[in-house]
Amino acid sequence: MATVEAPKIVPLRSDVHGKLKVRELGTFEHVKNAHMVPVTAHEFSRLGAEYPIVFVKNSETDQFQSVALLSLKVGENLFVDGEKWKGVFVPGAVRNHPFVLAPAGENKEQLLVGLVENSPVVGEEEGNALFEESGEESEYLKAKKESLVGYLESDQMTKAFITILAEKDLLTTQNVAVNAGGEKINLTGIYMVDEKKLGEMSEEDFADFRKRGFLPPLFAQLGSMHQFSRLARMQAEA
Repeated sequence: MATVEAPKIVPLRSDVHGKLKVRELGTFEHVKNAHMVPVTAHEFSRLGAEYPIVFVKNSETDQFQSVALLSLKVGENLFVDGEKWKGVFVPGAVRNHPFVLAPAGENKEQLLVGLVENSPVVGEEEGNALFEESGEESEYLKAKKESLVGYLESDQMTKAFITILAEKDLLTTQNVAVNAGGEKINLTGIYMVDEKKLGEMSEEDFADFRKRGFLPPLFAQLGSMHQFSRLARMQAEA
């Protein structure tokens, strides 16, 4: 079985990466084996029309994370077809590649742009230049940085949203059995919003959720469960 090379994330610097370019086409190679990707609450409404959105728990930190399922099997992505993405809306975490925002050293407030240096879409031959000859950032890189900041803000709001869901005991673990063609697939270790407990929330908590803008992503997550049948159909045809 082929091993997947771990991402090598380094701070982006004009003196080191001055000649690098990023290919926009073929940017799905890095997720062709990913059966799930992290998603933010702001994306739920659009993503829920195509992908099941669930929560998974990090066994080391006990933290929950929201993800979109891209396959019913580990190690494959049903939405990657060569250089094409089969869905209409591509999750932000996929679109931002090969860039990441990370804290600059011990100063958690200060952020720096990191680059996945060993990504298949990074090279010197073709694509969008990251820097001008003068060393200034290219318009392409400026737009990417803006997108990263917006994504980070959404990510922070999502963490707060999920923390409250966990505190209110609104996340429930479920085993999902899906028929894909003649194959029965059991999914374990996924969490969903507990619709019964949501309906039993106090009016005060419900009003607080409404005020914080938590209700649209909650209902989008619940509605996205219908997409399991779509994944099963895609899995059967794969």
